[in-house]
Amino acid sequence: MNPGKRITELRAIINDHNYKYYVLDQPVISDGEYDILFRELESLERSNPVFFNDSSPTQRIGVEPITAFDNIEHSIPMLSLANAMDNNELTSFHERSTKILETDSILYAAEPKLDGLGVELVYSNGKLTHGSTRGDGFKGEDVTHNLRTIRSIPLRLREKEIPVPLVLEVRGEVFISKKDFSDLNKKQENEDRPLFANPRNAAAGSLRQLDPSITARRPLSIYLYEAGIVEGKTFKTHIAFLEALRMWGLPVNPLIKIVKDDSGIINYHNELEESRNEIPYEIDGTVFKVNDYDQRNRLGARSRSPRWAIAGKFKAQRATTIVKDIEIQIGRTGALTPVAKLDPVFVSGVTVSNATLHNQDEIDRKDIRIGDTVLIERAGDVIPKVVKVIIEKRPKNSSQFKLPRKCPVCKHGVYQLDGEAISRCGNTSCIKQVKARIEHFCSKGAMDIDGLGEKVVDQLVDEGLLDSISSIFSLKKEQLISLDRFGERSSEKLMGSIERSKDTSFSKFVYGLGIRNVGEHLSRLLERNYNCSINRFRTESIDELEKIEGVGPIVAREIFEFWSNQSNCDMVEDCFSRGVTIQKQNDTWSDKLEGKIFVFTGTLQKLNRKNAQEKVQILGGRHSSSISKNTDFVVAGTGAGTKLKKAKQLDIQVMSEDEFLDLINNG
Repeated sequence: MNPGKRITELRAIINDHNYKYYVLDQPVISDGEYDILFRELESLERSNPVFFNDSSPTQRIGVEPITAFDNIEHSIPMLSLANAMDNNELTSFHERSTKILETDSILYAAEPKLDGLGVELVYSNGKLTHGSTRGDGFKGEDVTHNLRTIRSIPLRLREKEIPVPLVLEVRGEVFISKKDFSDLNKKQENEDRPLFANPRNAAAGSLRQLDPSITARRPLSIYLYEAGIVEGKTFKTHIAFLEALRMWGLPVNPLIKIVKDDSGIINYHNELEESRNEIPYEIDGTVFKVNDYDQRNRLGARSRSPRWAIAGKFKAQRATTIVKDIEIQIGRTGALTPVAKLDPVFVSGVTVSNATLHNQDEIDRKDIRIGDTVLIERAGDVIPKVVKVIIEKRPKNSSQFKLPRKCPVCKHGVYQLDGEAISRCGNTSCIKQVKARIEHFCSKGAMDIDGLGEKVVDQLVDEGLLDSISSIFSLKKEQLISLDRFGERSSEKLMGSIERSKDTSFSKFVYGLGIRNVGEHLSRLLERNYNCSINRFRTESIDELEKIEGVGPIVAREIFEFWSNQSNCDMVEDCFSRGVTIQKQNDTWSDKLEGKIFVFTGTLQKLNRKNAQEKVQILGGRHSSSISKNTDFVVAGTGAGTKLKKAKQLDIQVMSEDEFLDLINNG
C-alpha cells in the first residue's frame, strides 16, 4: 500500500479508537492491539517525513522544553462560581432565578464539581491551536505544550456527525483519577522521590512542567464542561452544546444530567455526596447551570460569577485518629506554632498526618493532649483541624501540653507580647527563622525567585551557602553544581531566576522583607506614599508613619522597630550592593483621585478588575467591594447587577468602563 495512504488510514483508525476509549468509554481493541497500530504509524512517519502532520496522534510531544510560561488572555473571563453551603442556599438560588425570569420552573444541567485544574482549549477550524490555565480568570498560563500530551484531548476535532465551528473555546478540568494517583505515588516511592500530597496538586504540578516529556508520563485526564467563544455554530441549550462536544471527540462527564427545579437540584446534590467515595476521581461538590442559554443571558453575571450557575459544596469530611506527638514549628517572625502529628488517616481524598493547633490558648480550650483520640476535619484545601477530643478514649496518666519556654531549635528564651496569643523565639538568628525569612523573600508575591522553595532553601542554609536574604545574591553557579539535586541545567536555571529578580519594585521588595503586619496591600500603599524611595521609608518616624492611611500605631511601631535594628539595615544595603535595584513604576503616582472611593461591578472588557483597582490606587483613590453612602463612583461593566441597582438608589454616580478610562487618562 502507498505509505501516504496507509499513514492517513492509521491516523484515522487511531483517532477513532481514542474517541471510543476516552469519549464513549467503549474500547473495541486491547491495549496491545492499539500499541501495534501506534508503532506502525510511528515507523511509517519516520520513514516518510514528507507526510509530517502536527495533528498526528504521534505528535503529542512535539516541542522542546520551554524556559518560562507566557500568558494568554481569555476572550471571555473564566468566572468563578458562587457557593451554596447547604440545601437552603441551593433552594434560594433557584428561587432567585425563577423570580428574575418570571417563571415557575427551570431546567438545570447538573454535574460533579471536579477537584482539578481549570483550563481552556482553543480550536481553529477543528485544530487545537493553544490551551491555557484559568489563572486569575482573565488571563492564564500558556500550557499548550503540556495539554497536547493528554491523550483524551483530540489534536483535531471529529467531523463525522456535525461540522466543526470556525472557532471553539471550551473550558474544562484536568484531573488525575484516584487509582492513577495511587499508582503515581507508588512509582514515586519506588524511585525514592517525594510523594504528591493529593490528586489536585499532582495534576496542577504536572500541567505546569516546562518539559512536556515529564507531563506526558503523568496520568492526566480531562472533562470539558463549558463554552467560551463559539463561532460558526449556535446552541439553544447547554446540554445540546455538551452533546456536540462529544460528537467532536471531546470527553464530557457521563454523570452530567438534566434536573428540574430545586427538588431536582437537592436530590442530585445529596445523591452525589453519598456516593462521592465510590466515584473514581475526587469531587468536592456539585455544579448547577441553567440549561437554556436565553435564560442565562437574561440572568446575567456579577463581577466575578455568573447568576445562572452555582456550586453546591459538600460538608467537610471528618475522621478520628490519634495524636502521636505535638511538634513545634518556628516561623519567620519567630512564632511558635504547635502541630499535631497524627496517626495517618484518609479524609477528603487526602492522607492526613498533621493538623495545626494554632497556639497554647487553642490547645487549652480543647484540652488536646498527646495520646488523645481526636476528631479531625478537612474541607477543600483548608489545613486539617482538630474539631474535638474524644475524652472517653483518653489514655490514663495523660498530661496537659504546654509550649516550651525555650525555642526547641536554638534554645533561646521565648516571649509573648501583651494581648497576643502567640509565643515567639527572641533570637532573630535562629536557623528556622532564617530559613523561613529567605523562603518568604523568594515567594511569588515578593521577589518571585523560582527554584528557591522550602527544600532548596533548607539545603543551601544547611550547606552554609545562605545565611540571610542578601546572601541569595552572592550565590555562584559553581557552588550549586557540587550539591545533590543540582546539575548544570538546574544551576543555570536558578541563577537566571535570581538575576531576573534583581530588577524589582518597591512593594515586592518591602513585602519580601517580612516586616510583621506589612502585607502585599500595605506594601503598595507604602510604595505610593514614598514614591518608591526605600531611603525615605526606612528613616521615617513613628508619628509620620501613623499619618499614612492604612498604617495604625501597631504597624507603625513594627516598621520603626524593623529599621531600628542595624542588622536589618545592613542586610538591605547588602541587597543593593549586590545588584538589587528598585524600579520606578511606569504609572505616575498622583493625587488626581485623592479621597475618592470606587466600586467596580460587572465584567470589564478593556481592563481586568485588579488592573482597574491598581490604577485607582496609583491616582490616590481607594476601591471597595461594597457600596455605601461614602462611595463616590460605581464603574459598571457587562452584567452589572445588584450593585448597580443600589448605586441608583443611593444616587451615586455610575460610569461606564470607557468613562472610567477617560477619567483616569484625561481627567
